[in-house]
Amino acid sequence: MDDLDRSLVALLRADSRQSAAGLAAKLKVSRGTVQNRMDRLLARGVIQGFTIKTRPELEAQRVRAIMCIAIDGERSQAVTRALAGFPEVEAIHTTNGRWDLVAELDTGSLAEFSAALDRIRTIEGIASTETSILLATQKM
Repeated sequence: MDDLDRSLVALLRADSRQSAAGLAAKLKVSRGTVQNRMDRLLARGVIQGFTIKTRPELEAQRVRAIMCIAIDGERSQAVTRALAGFPEVEAIHTTNGRWDLVAELDTGSLAEFSAALDRIRTIEGIASTETSILLATQKM
């Protein structure tokens, strides 16, 4: 990725509904250049999709959390594959230090959250977990 690609991605992060013509004007390049760059970034998997932001009150009932996971032995791949099958798991990060993985969880209610924790903790290879509910988020 060059500087133009990074600038394009930054503009799309701020508002992914911007037209190619509008992006081109902001980047001071042709609309065709923007479209070609977007097509290439999509094909290479740099851009994996486009999303929306909702008003916070629409998400008020959602329960988001971070689960730190310690893994027994060499079972990291198997645990990661199992976690990927949970719809409540939004992302999985490898890390260093005390924990082997960090999973981002998103559920519709506390009951769903509790059930997800119970199911995740039964995955073979998970030695221990520590979960923290995210109370508030400040976007930077």
